[in-house]
Amino acid sequence: MMGELNAALSVLSRSAQASRPNPAGKKTDQDGSLDAQQTRHVAGLMRVNHVGEVCAQALYRGQALLSEQESLRQLLREAAVEEVDHLVWCDERLKELNSRPSIFNPFWYVASFGLGVIASKAGAPYNLGFMAETERQVEQHLDSHLQQLPAEDNRSRPILEQMLKDEAGHRMSAEANGAVALPGPIRFAMRCMSKVMTGTAYYI
Repeated sequence: MMGELNAALSVLSRSAQASRPNPAGKKTDQDGSLDAQQTRHVAGLMRVNHVGEVCAQALYRGQALLSEQESLRQLLREAAVEEVDHLVWCDERLKELNSRPSIFNPFWYVASFGLGVIASKAGAPYNLGFMAETERQVEQHLDSHLQQLPAEDNRSRPILEQMLKDEAGHRMSAEANGAVALPGPIRFAMRCMSKVMTGTAYYI
């Protein structure tokens, strides 16, 4: 469990390191400028995406913790590594916008990790189904955010586009490895939890 504690502290202390370069590259004077209202809106969107990556990181680590199949643990851990990249990229963009992550990140991390541990005992097909449904909902959020970004924002867009590509890859990988559709009530509960999370993270 010390490894999980260290991972949580890395995420919540904003000290995690990405394994890939930021898709937005280095900030230059040629990057588009945003007015105050646009900056607040983009910061809200990126804070929501940052929270989503906090949750995804915790969820997949929780799912891998008690999974009995090594292949499934490996799949979840590989996805978690890419989620760390997303987390760092979102955090870097928040810093550029002179903003900060959600103050509720510790709560969302613990809740998501616990949910992952519960899911891990449901058996591989449902464990993978949980991963696939999570990514499906994240893809919908990212699509929406890409449509909302100001045309002048050429920093956030490449980050969200790469995130969308990675999330789709995670979903397809889960489906290819035997994911089953989750029952309707569980999918509904996940959507409700997501709405609460995104609704609060946009502002705080």
